[in-house]
Amino acid sequence: MDDDSGQAAAGEDLAGRLVAFATALRSKGMRVGTSEVVDAGQVATVLGLEDRTLLREGLAAALVRRGGQREVFDMTFDLFFPSGVGASASVAEHDGPLDTEDLRDLLVMALADGDLRTLEQIAELAVDALGTVGTPGTGSTGWSAFQTLDRMAPQTAIAGALALRGAGGDGAAGQGRGGSGSGRAPGGGRSAAAPAVGGAGDGDADTPFTDRLERDEIRRLVEAFRQMVASEARRRTAESRGRDVILRHAVRSTNEHVDFLSANRQQLEELRVAVGPLSRRLATRLSARRRASQRGRIDVRRTMRRALSTGGVPIVPVHARPHPGRPELVLLCDVSGSVAGFSAFTMLLVRALSDQFSKVRVFAFVNATAEVTDIVKDGGDLAERIAAEARVTSWHTSSDYGEAFADFAEHHLDAVGPRTSVLVLGDARNNNQPLGLPALAAVADRARRTFWLNPEHPTRWGLGDSVAPEYAQVVPMHACSTIAQLEAFVGRLLPT
Repeated sequence: MDDDSGQAAAGEDLAGRLVAFATALRSKGMRVGTSEVVDAGQVATVLGLEDRTLLREGLAAALVRRGGQREVFDMTFDLFFPSGVGASASVAEHDGPLDTEDLRDLLVMALADGDLRTLEQIAELAVDALGTVGTPGTGSTGWSAFQTLDRMAPQTAIAGALALRGAGGDGAAGQGRGGSGSGRAPGGGRSAAAPAVGGAGDGDADTPFTDRLERDEIRRLVEAFRQMVASEARRRTAESRGRDVILRHAVRSTNEHVDFLSANRQQLEELRVAVGPLSRRLATRLSARRRASQRGRIDVRRTMRRALSTGGVPIVPVHARPHPGRPELVLLCDVSGSVAGFSAFTMLLVRALSDQFSKVRVFAFVNATAEVTDIVKDGGDLAERIAAEARVTSWHTSSDYGEAFADFAEHHLDAVGPRTSVLVLGDARNNNQPLGLPALAAVADRARRTFWLNPEHPTRWGLGDSVAPEYAQVVPMHACSTIAQLEAFVGRLLPT
C-alpha cells in the first residue's frame, strides 16, 4: 500500500476491519463463514499491509469461493483497504489543472504504450479534474465515474492510440516493427504470440490479423481504464459520504442475488452465462433426490407384520414398491415487459435440465397463449424470437392473465396430466382485467402439482394492479426474484 494508507490501516484494529469486510461481502451475497474470516486474518498476518496487490490476492484466495464473485470482492476491497487517503500522489504532484483535451492526449499515449501504471495515474487525474459533483464544503461532495468518462470519452482514444502504434519503426510506440512483430503485452512489452502470426515469408507484421489483435488489446486497456476511474471515484466518494453509503449504492451484488426485475442488459447476459454451472448443480441435486426416492415409502402394514417375529419391534422396515418414472413439466410464462428477463432465464434453465424430466413443454403468453417449446430448444434470443414467431397477443398488447389462462385451458389443456408439474412464471399484474380463476383452477386440478413463481418481492403482492393474493388462493405462490431463490425452489420443491 501507499505509506499514508498503510499507516492508516496499521493504526486501526485489523481484526475489526476484516470482520467488517466479511460482513460487507455477506451483504452482497457472498458466503463468508467464520472459518474463512479466520483464514483471512492469518493471510493478513503473514502478508502484512505493505503490498496492497499481494494482500488483495491473498484475501481473495481465502474469501472467494465461487465464480462470478471476484468483481464484488474487488469493489468491496477497495472500500475497506483503499490505495490512499484524499487526493492521490499523482494529483498532488501535478502542476496546474488539466483540461479534457490534455487528459485525452495523455490517455492516447498511455494506451499506445500499454502502460497500466500510467493509465491508473491518468484515471486519478481525470476523476479529480472532471468528476467532482455536489457543492464543496457542504458534506455532499462526491466524485462521479459516469461524469468523468462522459467528458473524457475514452473510446475516442482508440484510433489515436492505433495511429501512434503504427507511426513507424523509429517511433516509441512502433519500435521494433518488421523484425520482431507488432503485439504488445499489457505491461508495455511485446507479446510472444504476435511474431509467429505476422507473415513468415515477407517479414511484414502489419497484417489485418495483427491489426485486429492490437485493436482488441487497446479496447481491453480502455475497459481497464474505465474500471480504474470507477474505483477511484468510489474511493474518493467513500471518504466524503461514508463507506457504508457507497457499499449500499455503488457496489453490486453477486449474480446469485441480482434481482431479475432490476437487472440491466449486462447483468442479464451474466445471468445467461450462469445457466450452465447452475444447471449442473441442480441436475446433481435432483438426481440424488430421485435415487433416494426410488426405495419407495415405508409400508406400515407389512412392516408391522414382519415385526411380529421381533416381539412387535419394527427393526427392519419394509418399503412399498416404488413407481419409477420421471415427471413431466409444463412452463406457462409471462413474456411481457420486465418479467420477460426472468421468464427467459427460467426457460433456459429448464432447457438445460430437460434430461431430468420425461417431457418438457413451454407456453408463453402476454394475453394469448402459444407453445414455444421448439423455440426454446433451438436457443438464440428467446424474447426476440418469441415476439416474432409466436402469437402471444390478441387484440391488445397489455398483460391479461385471465384471458391467457382461458386460452390455455381451451386449446392446450391436454398438455397437463396426472404426472405433470406446472410452473406459472409471472408477476400477477393483470391490468385490472378479469382474473380467470376457473381456468387456472382447471389446470391445477389436472396437474400433479402446480406452482407459481413470482419475481416480485412479497411486500409488493396486492399493490397496484397486482392480484397475486387472489391467485395464491388457487395455486401456491413462491417469491423468486433471484437465482438463489430459483435454485432453492428447484432443488427443494420441484417434483422428481
